[in-house]
Amino acid sequence: MKLRDRWLLPEGIGELLPAEAWALETVRRQLLDFYRSWGYELVIPPFIEYLDSLLTGTGHDLDLQTFKLTDQLTGRTLGVRADMTPQVARIDAHRLQREEPVRLCYLGTVLHTRADGFAGSRSPMQVGAELFGNASVASDLEVLALMLETLRRTGVQDIHLDLGHVGIFRGLAAEAGLDADREANLFDALQRKAIPELRELTADLPAEQGANLCRLATLNGGHEVLTEARAQLAGASAATRQALDNLCAIADAARENLPDTPLHFDLAELRGYTFHTGVVFAAFVPGRGQEIARGGRYDHIGEVFGRARPATGFSTDLKTLLALGRRPDVAGPGGIFAPADGDAALRERIAELRAAGERVVRGLPGQAGDAVTMGCDRELRRQDGQWVVVDLGC
Repeated sequence: MKLRDRWLLPEGIGELLPAEAWALETVRRQLLDFYRSWGYELVIPPFIEYLDSLLTGTGHDLDLQTFKLTDQLTGRTLGVRADMTPQVARIDAHRLQREEPVRLCYLGTVLHTRADGFAGSRSPMQVGAELFGNASVASDLEVLALMLETLRRTGVQDIHLDLGHVGIFRGLAAEAGLDADREANLFDALQRKAIPELRELTADLPAEQGANLCRLATLNGGHEVLTEARAQLAGASAATRQALDNLCAIADAARENLPDTPLHFDLAELRGYTFHTGVVFAAFVPGRGQEIARGGRYDHIGEVFGRARPATGFSTDLKTLLALGRRPDVAGPGGIFAPADGDAALRERIAELRAAGERVVRGLPGQAGDAVTMGCDRELRRQDGQWVVVDLGC
């Protein structure tokens, strides 16, 4: 790399300058305090760990997004976390081992091999919450409400919620006896809502089974979609109908408890299909095609760590929310400038002001710039033998 280019960062990797960094830190503190008020405990998983643990139950997509390297101590493959959710599930299952419901929250940088539409960068600041140990509709609703309030507290407005349920497609696929390749091909066609392709892929199935799989591509819209789905999938397997009942129950609870949030339902939406086991949801705002937050139910992921627990949660990127929402006012008073003076009384006065929460910037001998250029709107001056704070009127 040429000397003049050494300031360049890798593509998709960014940094925050002081104003942005303080805004992000302010929101970070507010969110963690908010999660604590709901009973969520903070955990800080490691930035890197053994790959087989990091990717447990997550599927191929996360594997592709994970940077890998070799541990020089053991020779084993390590992964840099691309998603903190599996790590938090490991903490619940193996480290905490509680029987009661456990609420955990987290916030930290993750690293992706390539940028995606969700975060828009390769180093998102992932924030999220997970609720373990309860399979009820109430736990899914709590996580939904927590996600929406997270967005609102960062100033994001006009939020629309998209809901689906992977159990509906999974039930239909099992009923049809699809092998892994056929199921994957149908999954891909459903994501694109490619109806002619769906018909071709299901042409050799019994008529009703093929029709049910194709119907998923058209079952999207408002709450009336769930009524249509009940009618059109009435002859489907018990597992499929049970998944649809679960989605309807969550939808009814959301309409009652989140009346100001527009709800959209899409039975072909299977985000995180290899990871999730039940309801899936995502938040959208006008003018942005990709979701800004997402989550859902992912029961039994902790099984490989010794404890299969019901689980539901959400995550988002704090940098994205900060860009979309209302940046908090963190400027306030600029601060107090203290001259480059070794007087003991001045040192004591500076310590008093800092202890009271003031920002005090000490001048340095021979430095360039005065109080204003150092970001201060007041300064300490000696008057009648006392160090007093003087307003600079700026």
